[in-house]
Amino acid sequence: MRRRLALLAVATTSLVLVAFLVPLAMLVSTVAAERATAGATAKAQSLAAVVALGDRDSLDATLRQVNGSTDTPITVFLPDRTSLGAPASWDPAVELAARGRSITVETPAGREILVAVQGGGDGTSVIRTFVSAERLRQGVGRAWLVLGLIGLALLTVGIVVADRLARSLIQPVGQVAGLSRRLARGDLDARVEPAGPPEIRDVGTALNHLATRIRELLTREREAVADLSHQLRTPVTALRLEAETLRDKDEAARVGEAVDTLERMVTQVIREARRLGRDGVARCDATEVITDRVTFWSALAEDQDRPVGLRLPGTPLPVGVSAQDLAACADLLLENVFANTPDGTPFTVELAPRPGGGALLVITDEGPGFPYPAPVDRGISGRSSTGLGLDIARRTAEGSGGRLRAGPAPSGGAEIILELGPARPDET
Repeated sequence: MRRRLALLAVATTSLVLVAFLVPLAMLVSTVAAERATAGATAKAQSLAAVVALGDRDSLDATLRQVNGSTDTPITVFLPDRTSLGAPASWDPAVELAARGRSITVETPAGREILVAVQGGGDGTSVIRTFVSAERLRQGVGRAWLVLGLIGLALLTVGIVVADRLARSLIQPVGQVAGLSRRLARGDLDARVEPAGPPEIRDVGTALNHLATRIRELLTREREAVADLSHQLRTPVTALRLEAETLRDKDEAARVGEAVDTLERMVTQVIREARRLGRDGVARCDATEVITDRVTFWSALAEDQDRPVGLRLPGTPLPVGVSAQDLAACADLLLENVFANTPDGTPFTVELAPRPGGGALLVITDEGPGFPYPAPVDRGISGRSSTGLGLDIARRTAEGSGGRLRAGPAPSGGAEIILELGPARPDET
């Protein structure tokens, strides 16, 4: 917008200057030519009295004196076609003036002024003076230069004023755009001080109201989810009591461990639901989190005779996801393997650095693969699940600046590739 306003100012100012300066420059040229012509005519007419007396010697002396002090040569043609003063030829213009008519003739070299003088008894004499083209344009170049400088100064002033105007419009628009970007990143505390023209102030005020309304709606939604999750504690507690009554101690311990996991997940849901935004910047060590979750699921894999291939880096991999979110995401992906492949199916977990920062988590199994073409679409499942697990993992990856891909593995099973973005620096 700033450049467009500057170009508009240049175009408008240029048109005004052309409409004003071009006629003024032509007027200056005309005035200079008329001034030179008037001066030469006055000098020629000042000799009319001497010419009318008919004294040839006096006229000749006067012409020598005048021609020595002026740059416009003067010639007097007498009725007998002889001439005095500056050399000049008897041409058709002189012939016409000799009939008693004063005229001015334009020539390529300048302007010829002919003054007819009656007297002398023998007929009409003609006083001829010539103004060169250079003399007609004398001072015009300097005047045009001054006009050009004035035009350039006016153009500069127009550009400066347009730039100031554009800046007064762009700054409020930029602030409003910055607010929208902060809201898109989830910063619901972002606000803008309305400024600029009334229309832009209205947009800023509306965005502030929108941010407040979004926060209110999210608060209600999170509270509703938290209340619903809290209600799950009662059946979980009942399930724990039922597990403790089992006679088989190993089975009771296994069921109790599953209940503990369920209770931790419910607690995590309540904690996340009541948190309006992230505290600080989300980050964790992907190597540590994935190692912990694979260790947890390895016990179940051992019970189901599932070979586990594990390839983890020996160095930390910082990613832009909180440890809780990454752990929940890993649990969802590993649970997907256990839920959708028969016992004894091998699977592999590989974690590697991601080009450009972050981490690349690849989970591959040798099961039957995905029975539907778009496994990451929300709510789509080829089995009895809700179909939300991969979609939750996708949103976690995209929130960090990465993505989720799922499809057939080279071995014929299923392959899930979770790309996690790099950890962002703290923002103060």
